[in-house]
Amino acid sequence: MSSDFEAYEQDFGTLTAEVTNKIGKIPKLSGEEKTQLVLNVDKQLEEVRELLEQMDLEVREIPIQSRAMYNSRLKSYKQEVEKLEKDFKRSRIAYSDEVRNELLGDDASSSENQRAHLLDNTEKLERSSRRLEAGYQIAVETEQVGQEILSNLNSDREKIQRARERLRETDANLGKSSRILTGMLRR
Repeated sequence: MSSDFEAYEQDFGTLTAEVTNKIGKIPKLSGEEKTQLVLNVDKQLEEVRELLEQMDLEVREIPIQSRAMYNSRLKSYKQEVEKLEKDFKRSRIAYSDEVRNELLGDDASSSENQRAHLLDNTEKLERSSRRLEAGYQIAVETEQVGQEILSNLNSDREKIQRARERLRETDANLGKSSRILTGMLRR
């Protein structure tokens, strides 16, 4: 299983290197080339997110003893993707600011303030989304543990009921044996 994880890691490294390179090129291009590059990077970021999901699934399949190491690697990859996405958003915002300025003229100070405000709000929203996702994961794990406990309790209940039934049968047999012995003693 770890070999699958490592294969995903190699794909992840290749894709993130390509994305980083392309993000750096976005501000230097213009027109249709820039638009195509933005679309291409967006598609590759989606592939990177899918790779992270596959890696997360692989980590869940790894034995608990070595899972911590893979979890820490996966966490650092997720942070790397978050940084890439922020860089991409900044380059896209710069790109859209250029287009806007070309069309409407340059009102740099208000545009910069709005952009900074938008970036702050976007980051707050992303943090809140990550917290919600973490809370959801905890709820799912708690539900799974609860289901396992209920299953174990049901199994234990069945065992206790079978033992109780055997005890009743044994008690009835002992009573019957006692009556037979008493009858034999009287003869």
